[in-house]
This record gives sequence, structure tokens and C-alpha cells, in this order.
Amino acid sequence: MNTIARSIETVQEFIGLKWVPEILISIGMGNNRYTNILNSIPYLSHTELQRKLKMLQEKNAISKTTYNGMPVYKLEPFGEDLLHIFKHFSELSKKYLMHS
Repeated sequence: MNTIARSIETVQEFIGLKWVPEILISIGMGNNRYTNILNSIPYLSHTELQRKLKMLQEKNAISKTTYNGMPVYKLEPFGEDLLHIFKHFSELSKKYLMHS
């Protein structure tokens, strides 16, 4: 498999996962605490948020630090790039697909 195909496959993995775009968008909007992320995404369960945050940390899309004794999440460069891709998909959809 060539490099471009592998790269697309890696990004598709994130695109296809439920809640990942929403979580990255939420963190990108400044919701960097667990409760803020959870409250910003309707119907997302505690369990699913915990799973997705752990996976995103393992993939180096986000990092978790502590501020005043509370966990805080932030986008890493990979997460910022994924967020950019998700926003671009949204713009493409609005531009080309929502007019019909």
C-alpha cells in the first residue's frame, strides 16, 4: 500500500468513529474539562466519552494534563489537523451538498 493510501486510511479511521469529530470540535472550542466536553455533546455517555478520550490520547490527538488538580484536555498537532479536516468537510458539505 502506498503512503497516500495509508494516510487516507489513518484519517478514515477517525472519521468513521462515532463521537470523535464532536469531541475534537468541543475541545477545539475551548471545552477542555471532562464535564464541559460531556455537556457540550448531547446523548454522549460518560462511558463512551472516557473510551474516546483514552483512544484519542493513545493516538496522540489530544493530551491530558492537570490544572488546579483537575484534568484538562488539549488538542495536539495531530488533533488540530484532524479538526481542520472535519471543518473542511463541513464547509464542503455546506457549499456543494446542502443546496439540493
